[in-house]
Amino acid sequence: MTNTPFPLHLLSLSLVSLLWMGSASDAWSQQIFRCAGIGGGAPEYINNARDAQSRDCKPVSGGNVTVVQGTPVPKAPARVNVSPAQAGSRADASPEQRARDSDSRIILESELRKSESRLADLQREYNNGEPEKQGIEGRNHQRYLDRVNDLKDGIARMQSDVSGLKREISRLPAVN
Repeated sequence: MTNTPFPLHLLSLSLVSLLWMGSASDAWSQQIFRCAGIGGGAPEYINNARDAQSRDCKPVSGGNVTVVQGTPVPKAPARVNVSPAQAGSRADASPEQRARDSDSRIILESELRKSESRLADLQREYNNGEPEKQGIEGRNHQRYLDRVNDLKDGIARMQSDVSGLKREISRLPAVN
């Protein structure tokens, strides 16, 4: 029996094959876990057993998990801030645009008047935190306190609406 050395190139090929098969079998046998989504959102899939155990995830069996990369959200175009004075002096505004601006101003001013009227009504009913008791509120103080809080919240919302409408009107071009 002769002692012939094993061809080196075959040895390296077999080692590479074994390493590849070992890593492939690890990849195929890797356990996938399904975790509950954050805040009731979509479930999350992970392959780290330690993380899965700490997050109380369930192992996935008998199915394939496909991971799809999300699409990036396009950035909004940069908004150019134009002061009301600049917007009002636009010579390039078409008659249609000026008509739309005028209609917008009319609608917003009408909404502003309604909101200011409603705000005045709420403030009058609120009576600086001491509104008149109504019906059962004389016997049920909690119901009275609830109505006082509702009035206070309504006043805060109306004040916010009024300031928002005024802000929108100030952004419109000046009337010629």
